Amino acid sequence: MKKVGVVLAGCGYLDGAEIYESVFTLLSLDRRGIAYQCLAPDVPQMHVVNHLKGEPTNETRNVLVEAARIARGKIEPLDESWISKLDAVIFPGGFGAAKNYCDFAVKGEDCSIHPLVESFMTKVVEAGKPLGVICISPVVLARALKGKSVHPKLTVGAEGNASNALEAFGSKHVVCPVTEMVVDEQHKIVSTPAFMYSVRVSEVAQGIDKLVVRIAEFIGAETSVSAY
Repeated sequence: MKKVGVVLAGCGYLDGAEIYESVFTLLSLDRRGIAYQCLAPDVPQMHVVNHLKGEPTNETRNVLVEAARIARGKIEPLDESWISKLDAVIFPGGFGAAKNYCDFAVKGEDCSIHPLVESFMTKVVEAGKPLGVICISPVVLARALKGKSVHPKLTVGAEGNASNALEAFGSKHVVCPVTEMVVDEQHKIVSTPAFMYSVRVSEVAQGIDKLVVRIAEFIGAETSVSAY
């Protein structure tokens, strides 16, 4: 059975992984009979946000521990050894991707990236494993590949600060509606905007499902869905 790694940046769109994007990814994989392994870096969150008030708190939390909420406890620390065990990898979005994988949310184009995330993303691409990046995660990937020989086509939806940064890092931005996805055939990288737009949940689900279908095609897995 094919297996896809799903890397989560915590739990909650303001300081971790976007929950809808994460669940849509897992559901789309499962409905096609594709096994998945949830992963997350074992690092502190940049900060913790009260999602009711939208304000930072004085708490401290761990990205892996928080991501375990979405994974129902079935999650492992992100480590490069997983690359050889997986057929593909998908990174859902959420502000956690721009706060916990890197500090793009604070420093924009001047951001740094966590060495493990940079190395993991780079080695997935170098290994020729299909890679899906959702929402703001394409910017993280572009930052990981900055200065390297790979310059993929990616999307964060519309043009703006995120797309400008993506191109400043050396990747090529393609404008894309929320219900669609962009495929870099050469590097087997698929991206979709998701909640980079203010849209309906069902529209986000469409784009993510198309991303999963393309990933499934790349790895030779089933693309038709089972009934609920």
